[in-house]
Amino acid sequence: YLKMAKEMNPFMGYRAIRISLDQQDIFRTQLRALLRASVYGDLCIMFPMIATLNELRAAKKVYQEERDKMVKAGKKVGDIKIGMMMEIPAAAVLADKFAKEVDFMSIGTNDLIGYSMAADRTNERVSYLYQPYNPSILRLIKKVIDSCHKEGKVAAMCGEMAGDQIAVPLLVGMGLDEFSMSATSILKTRSLFKKLDSKKMAKLADKAVDMDTAEEVVKLVKETVK
Repeated sequence: YLKMAKEMNPFMGYRAIRISLDQQDIFRTQLRALLRASVYGDLCIMFPMIATLNELRAAKKVYQEERDKMVKAGKKVGDIKIGMMMEIPAAAVLADKFAKEVDFMSIGTNDLIGYSMAADRTNERVSYLYQPYNPSILRLIKKVIDSCHKEGKVAAMCGEMAGDQIAVPLLVGMGLDEFSMSATSILKTRSLFKKLDSKKMAKLADKAVDMDTAEEVVKLVKETVK
């Protein structure tokens, strides 16, 4: 649609919030549409691919400007929650700072894992490095969840990991509030939830983040959840 220029590495290039902040005519139009829609029901706005606090603050500033204009014009605006997609490792490391400035976070595991492991899961030669159970990934996820809860904010997850049968017990143990997954994963995940004791899973998660390899984590989960 935008006829973007070709990039050597678009995965880490000009996309998501970077386009929004650069091409604000598009961004402001989108925000005004969302503001108008907010009077018809609950609405959350999530900014994608946030890497720095400055980016988040800039996006929130544009949102607030459009909201103020609409209110000043006498138009009704609903109670909107503002959040961010947590998918860049640099942001995850500073999750405690970001949690103070949003209403919620959604952990985008597909990209978070890819960026953290420097591996494209669609590349067969390095796909083995796409490791959702790697203790380093689990530590990042736990930090985000803990940071949200410390500030009384919601920690959600979207991405394949949210419906992964090995990951779910760990995520329950970490206290993840919301799981977003494909429709085909819902029934089996719901069935798994019924078997899990949250206190037992909390101990499981604590052990998992202290392990050395993804293989050790998988073995631990399978031995614990039968």
